[in-house]
Amino acid sequence: MQRTDSLEDYLNHYFHYNSFRTGQKEIIQEVLRGRDVLGILPTGSGKSICYQLPARLQQGLTIVVSPLISLMIDQVKELKANNFKEVVAINSFMNPAERKSVYNNLENYKLIYVSPELLQQKELIDRLRMHHVQLFVIDEAHCISQWGHDFRTDYLKLGGTIEALNNPTVLALSATATPEVQEDIIGSLRRPDMLKRIYPMDRENIAFCIEEVADDKEKLEVIIDLFKKYHIPALIYFTSRAAAEKTAGILSERLADKQTAFYHGGMDQMDRISIQQQFMNDQLDIVCCTSAFGMGINKSNIRLIIHYHLPLQLESYIQEVGRAGRDGKSSVGLLLFSPNDAYIPGNMIKNELPDEEDVTNLFHHLYAMTHEQIEMSLAKEHMESTLNISEVQWKFLRFQLEKHDIIKNNRVIYQKDTWKNALFSIQNTIRKRVLYKEDKLYDVLRWVHTKECLRKHLYKPFQTSYKDSAYQCCSTCGFSWQKWVPDETPSDLKKYSSWQLKLKKLLLIGENDEAK
Repeated sequence: MQRTDSLEDYLNHYFHYNSFRTGQKEIIQEVLRGRDVLGILPTGSGKSICYQLPARLQQGLTIVVSPLISLMIDQVKELKANNFKEVVAINSFMNPAERKSVYNNLENYKLIYVSPELLQQKELIDRLRMHHVQLFVIDEAHCISQWGHDFRTDYLKLGGTIEALNNPTVLALSATATPEVQEDIIGSLRRPDMLKRIYPMDRENIAFCIEEVADDKEKLEVIIDLFKKYHIPALIYFTSRAAAEKTAGILSERLADKQTAFYHGGMDQMDRISIQQQFMNDQLDIVCCTSAFGMGINKSNIRLIIHYHLPLQLESYIQEVGRAGRDGKSSVGLLLFSPNDAYIPGNMIKNELPDEEDVTNLFHHLYAMTHEQIEMSLAKEHMESTLNISEVQWKFLRFQLEKHDIIKNNRVIYQKDTWKNALFSIQNTIRKRVLYKEDKLYDVLRWVHTKECLRKHLYKPFQTSYKDSAYQCCSTCGFSWQKWVPDETPSDLKKYSSWQLKLKKLLLIGENDEAK
């Protein structure tokens, strides 16, 4: 194809789509002009095209920072199936020989997926600097604000990574970001002139339903009754790993005709990827999961998203419920709420970050390392055990210590005034983060208790207007389960019980024999 062809021609040639969705073309045009862009597009709107098409058209490398290995693997598999072979995901699943081979042949790739953590490794940065990085993409960019300040602090170092790679064009993409989070993303990436391309994130095909129940027992009965009535792909979100596992076990017993599994961040990585693939392939009907599941899931026929527990913030709820109905068909987001539910996320907020006593103990421990010539380690396991803190809490503290120049090159540096200021600053940061998260939780509680349209008040913090519902609106506007008739058409492959029969179906083998 000649470069004089239109973007629509390239879109059709490489991805077999006839037209762009809302916002895609405008973002791509700016990126091809070399402009930094923050793009906010609704869930399921095809954000990946905004960097995959430029990656095919431009010279040089496109680096995509992605939060989940399973998401990287899916996208690489999909691109290779679509005849885009110059793509690779660099992740912890690679054995040393595979990684060395990729590093030695970076010139053979146009699109590279990588985690923010791996981008802090000097070897990878040095290798990438030997090549021309044309475009640097942060997929799911809200993670900078939502996760980066707490337990994935390498997101906050991406600004330095971009500078180390000679300041390529930057594209940050997300499905949800308040004006405050937008500024947080731009500030963290150190790109003050970033263009904002913000599009409405509301989904008119999703109805919002809140049901108040007495307790967890009643929640289970509501869920079981629904799945006895409907045979549809569904996700059930929990804030507790134990509750996700326990509920999945109960549903497996009570719903014999449904395939149910659980998924959370404490599982083995291979098990998590297996669950995700089974759900994508219609081998599972229901997944009981924590917020670790679903990001980047490109499954069009999810009909029901249930929140068993309160989400910690409205942004999370919009992301999670937005995984329903990507095909535009009628879908529902159901939030089950009982009087004591607010205590669970409230306790989570208090326990996620270290408290002031933990910070004081840390400084005493570091002082002993520098002044009493006691041989001590900064290794994660040692610090967690010695200070009785979690892995997440140590990640947060280590980032803060590095930020204040107390840890340099894995060594503790003592300067009295620096330490005094750092102690005050870290404790103050913790107080601010806890208050920020509590405010976000109060926003959720206000939304849950509103007597007005749920759709209107869900999107109000993010945009000035919202679309009218395509089907039913919400439980305060008269939503009725009796009137909800979702598309329950099973996948063609689901009728086939073995992988051999599925393969025959895909290859159209034996169709004539069966007809006889």
